[in-house]
Amino acid sequence: MKTIILGAGGQLANALQEIMPEAIALTIDDLDISSRDAVMVYDWSGVGTVINAAAYTNVDGAETSEGRVTAWRANAQALSYLSQAANKHDFTLVHVSSEYVFDGTAKSPMDETTPFSPLSAYGASKAGGDLTVSLANKHYLVRTSWVVGKGNNFVRTMIGLGERGISPTVVSDQIGRLTFANTLAEGIQHLLTKNAPYGTYNLTNEGEPVSWAEVARSVFKARSFNELTVIDQTTADYFAGKPEAAKRPLYSVLSLNKIKATGFTPRNWRDDLTDYLTETPS
Repeated sequence: MKTIILGAGGQLANALQEIMPEAIALTIDDLDISSRDAVMVYDWSGVGTVINAAAYTNVDGAETSEGRVTAWRANAQALSYLSQAANKHDFTLVHVSSEYVFDGTAKSPMDETTPFSPLSAYGASKAGGDLTVSLANKHYLVRTSWVVGKGNNFVRTMIGLGERGISPTVVSDQIGRLTFANTLAEGIQHLLTKNAPYGTYNLTNEGEPVSWAEVARSVFKARSFNELTVIDQTTADYFAGKPEAAKRPLYSVLSLNKIKATGFTPRNWRDDLTDYLTETPS
């Protein structure tokens, strides 16, 4: 049976393709999942698994009138079409979600039963997709946070600033764990190959939760940007005077107990960061 990866070209899709070379990777030009007609007429024959790594991820852009519509179509409506197709053609649907479905007020790692409480239009669109994918009879909803892979991301931004001799100002009150795309891809592959029970699974790297500012310091230390300083700032101050900015959850730590119970233990984010920085050219 064939495996299809949606969202080709993205960080997660790239990582999935590396460990699933036999899979068929589709871009939005190949299949626009926000179009019901496109999804319904697509030839799903012989498809056993569809991994949806496609999403609208412009968190601030989703706060605009146009962005809200686009985010909802891509992150919520599209899942209703994919769920219908999954049930009609009997394939397993894997969908990747975000900790932005929560408000970040938790004091301890959030498990898979934590109630939705999104702060932003983007978060609401992801919550809508989470609810809709549950309509697929055979589904895995994989919730993650702070993804880093091949493409534009926070770590690459910090490398670029350091190389230009810039001491960055970084928020220090948002707490979470990095999730490297290769670890996320391996966890998804594990769920599929081990025939884990269908349902929702949190999946991030393991390790001590830290702030974005601490991640930046780790990058600067590893790259020997010793003459530069990472300047702490609160989220409120960072976005002051930016009414168009979306509200961010301050606490993004997800409990990994459920996926560990299936036999998958993610690597520590610091170990993956070391490898990533070694493999990422200046």
